[in-house]
Amino acid sequence: MATPSESSYSPSNQKPESRDASVLIDTVDVLQNGSGTNIVRRKLTGFVGFSNLPIQWHRKSIQNGFNFNVMVVGESGLGKSTLVSTLFDMPLYPPRSEKRPSAEIPKTVAIQSISADLEERGVKLRLTVVDTPGFGDFVNNEDAWRPIVENIEQRFDAFLEAENKANRANIVDNRIHAVIYFIAPTGHSLKPLDIEVMTKLHNKVNLIPVIAKSDILTDEEIVAFKARIRADLDYHKINLFETPRYEVDSDETMEEKTAIMSKIPFAIVGATSEVTTPDGRVARGRKYPWGVVEVDNEDHCDFLKLRAMLVKNYMEELKEYTNEILYENYRSAKLMAMGVSQDQSVFKEVNPAVKQEEERALHQAKLLKMEAEMRMVFQQKVAEKEQRLKQSEDELFARHREMKESLDKQRRDLEAKKAQIESGRIYMSTEEKSRKKGFSLRS
Repeated sequence: MATPSESSYSPSNQKPESRDASVLIDTVDVLQNGSGTNIVRRKLTGFVGFSNLPIQWHRKSIQNGFNFNVMVVGESGLGKSTLVSTLFDMPLYPPRSEKRPSAEIPKTVAIQSISADLEERGVKLRLTVVDTPGFGDFVNNEDAWRPIVENIEQRFDAFLEAENKANRANIVDNRIHAVIYFIAPTGHSLKPLDIEVMTKLHNKVNLIPVIAKSDILTDEEIVAFKARIRADLDYHKINLFETPRYEVDSDETMEEKTAIMSKIPFAIVGATSEVTTPDGRVARGRKYPWGVVEVDNEDHCDFLKLRAMLVKNYMEELKEYTNEILYENYRSAKLMAMGVSQDQSVFKEVNPAVKQEEERALHQAKLLKMEAEMRMVFQQKVAEKEQRLKQSEDELFARHREMKESLDKQRRDLEAKKAQIESGRIYMSTEEKSRKKGFSLRS
């Protein structure tokens, strides 16, 4: 929501006792939402106090201030730094020194940021401008988009990491809230590099294309060039930031929104110096031999429409869309890639009795599962014990069999020896008898 000005929400302008927009207290609208809850809508006839919420928000916003991060992408020489300085009516970039011809040319797109603390009528703004020097300046610009996308994603990752910390009181929002993409005023159509880069960016940032240095084109050339650019954007399904529409918008506001959207891509001219017009006025612009181009003149360029979208009317909407749509999409994809899924039961309205029954059923299922697991473990242990006992029994039988066979062998050996001994004794007794008989005969 855009921050209201002090004059719009000053207490003197509030008339809480007025009943012009009130109805009788017995005029009640009863609605029923999808969950079956009745919603009673009433307009109060008396003063309660919550109509002062915009004043409270205004006071808090003035105290805390705002921040806004914008990235400018485009080839060198298209006036990126000049346009940013023109948008905020002050020089934001330090003077640039002339490069020597022998200076080394960078081989990749650089990412540079500059921050400034601005204040206007008591409203503080921390402005961060992210520049991309070197973009489109190489012979091979195939991966010129990669450092830009990586920087945007790194800022998303840093914010996601800060959200997951235990202390989230002082989170700094460094996410890119808008990208101003500078299109060279060729008068033909978008270059392949322009299409590739915007295709990579449009789902991650609020994309706002502008035709740089449009004062080199005639009015007819600008109209035709814009039509070709819009046709290219539609063909490649490149989404641009659109001004939101609210029910409370007046007809004048709706007409202004339509006028802003009809000017996309904005044909802009940047200038920080003042010149004297042919009719004697002093205005910001550029002076040529054939005349003067005024920056703040809608007949000369679309600078005022660009500033209305980016700063004056929809800066807060740019931040909200970044936070609620673009960042949430990136965050969801990131967490799902990490294996984190959303619990659909969170914040769902439930009946306590049904919830208790569900918990009881879950508990019963848990007990049954535990019982089955314990039975399985018991059966497994019994089977293991039986297996060990059977193995021990087999070992005992084998040992008994071996011992029996050994004893049988020993018994057979002993019997054999006994038989030999006995046969030896018989032989010896027979021989003695024979000798005795022979001795007696000789005598």
